[in-house]
Amino acid sequence: MKDRPVVTILGSSLRGRIFLASALLAVLTCGVALFVVNRRVTNEGERSLQREILVSGAIVDQLRTARTETYTVTARLIADSPTLKAAVTTDDAPTVQNEIRKYGPRLNSANLLLVTDARGAVMATAGDASGAAPLVAGQAAVRNALAGRETVSLLPQPAGILQVVTVPISLGLTQPQILGTLSAGFLMDSSLLAELKGITGSDVAFRMGGRILATSLTEDTDAALASNEYAVLERPLGAPGSGAVALILRSRAEQLQSVQAIQTGLGVTAFVAVLLATLLSFAVARTITRPLAAITDVMREVASTGDLTRRTITLGQGRLWRDEDAQLLATTFNTLTESVARFQREMSQRERLASLGRLSTVIAHEVRNPLMIIKGSLHALRQKDVDETAMREAVHDIDEEVERLNRIVNEVLDFARPIKFDVAPADINDLCRSSASASQASGAGAAVALDLDPGAGPVTTDAERLRIALVNMLVNARHAVQSSVVSRQSSVSSQQSLVGSQQSSVTLRTRVNGHGITISIVDTGPGIEPTHLAHVFDPYFTTKRGGTGLGLPIAKNIIEGLGGTITIDSTPGAGTEIRVDLPYNSERPT
Repeated sequence: MKDRPVVTILGSSLRGRIFLASALLAVLTCGVALFVVNRRVTNEGERSLQREILVSGAIVDQLRTARTETYTVTARLIADSPTLKAAVTTDDAPTVQNEIRKYGPRLNSANLLLVTDARGAVMATAGDASGAAPLVAGQAAVRNALAGRETVSLLPQPAGILQVVTVPISLGLTQPQILGTLSAGFLMDSSLLAELKGITGSDVAFRMGGRILATSLTEDTDAALASNEYAVLERPLGAPGSGAVALILRSRAEQLQSVQAIQTGLGVTAFVAVLLATLLSFAVARTITRPLAAITDVMREVASTGDLTRRTITLGQGRLWRDEDAQLLATTFNTLTESVARFQREMSQRERLASLGRLSTVIAHEVRNPLMIIKGSLHALRQKDVDETAMREAVHDIDEEVERLNRIVNEVLDFARPIKFDVAPADINDLCRSSASASQASGAGAAVALDLDPGAGPVTTDAERLRIALVNMLVNARHAVQSSVVSRQSSVSSQQSLVGSQQSSVTLRTRVNGHGITISIVDTGPGIEPTHLAHVFDPYFTTKRGGTGLGLPIAKNIIEGLGGTITIDSTPGAGTEIRVDLPYNSERPT
């Protein structure tokens, strides 16, 4: 006994094997879970770091772009000043110097104001970076401005990078006479970096010509870049080839501190879980005895027959291995089988109640708004001094909301009850035209373009039901495209782009196939997410605020009731295509 390994001793009995297997399973499960969670936490920490540094980079770009645009507009306004133009025409440097000094107090953040004559010679300067004026005057930016082109240039300085906006000073509009140039510059130095760090939470450094000219780091920036301590994102500051970049640095040490805290917590939790699981396994294993064989036999019989209501034998009477635990287990098994049968009955009832609850919620949500409008209109009609115009508007609102309530009830009934079809010959192209007109009359949305096959002849179908299905799908497509246009308009910066964004539309197409007619509804909307695509035909499923989630299910019931098929192909960000295949004859034997 003493020479036998512990594993052999534990495996010699059922109790020992259960304990050993449970303990090993607990250790393995906790170990795998700890490893997976640790990997995911570490990866998520790195991804979070990358997201934060990208956000910081975007903020740096926005601030720099905003400041550049501000200085460009300011330079244009100063260059268009009549007094400055008059001073430049005098070709007298002191006169121009006196004039340019007037703008100094107005531009507290400007580090350089520079005026040159038509030959590019410096006439006046202002600002604490005036020493860079000869260097700026010798740049291509001044020559470009003398040629009538505005230019943004970058110049390295001992304390940072000087960004200069150079604009021409001209007279006339059609054939302007260039009198000289005006340059306005601001220094991107440590003070700007401190401001950026306060906004983004990331350290920032400016590099040009392979040298770090300004940084918010207190340590050696080159050494920090050479190490793996910081995540680094480069953002160009000027045109390609300028060599000026902004380096956004995010410390991994701060991120790792939170990750390490999570890892420590996971390790402690896993150790406690393994300890508890081992103790629990030992406690459970001690309660297992040989009377389990009888219960196991019954379970085996249940497994083979599938009869979940099977009751086990009563243990203990006349049995050598009678004990209260086994008897309790047998009684519990009997109770379980009874509960399964009862649960099956209750589940059926609950499913019906759940469906009724979902339907009630949808109906209550859809009915409440029309009722409130009707109530408000009736209140208006009760007023003593109501005029005829207000009365007509109130009556119109009541009629419109009653029609809306009727439509809601009809949608629910159409979905809940079997559809009775009245088939007759119909021109599919005329049906599509009327469906497009009806969808466009339903409210604001994208235009519906028609692409109809002249060879699509008459089909035998229920024209009214098919029209309802097509109008539902067209209205959904128009709303999708409209929402996409609105979101794109918010980011449009020019009228030309705005006009382009309004050209999105919905296309209703018919084509003849080998066995019938194919109707396609193609839109250029935002598309449907893959996780939602599998549920678009589920009742009450909707991603549209205020939708009932019955439009597409009703359309599917109609199409399939007419012997056709309906499929959806969608690409997020590109659009959606709904394809309806109908037979030439939808008549079915009764």
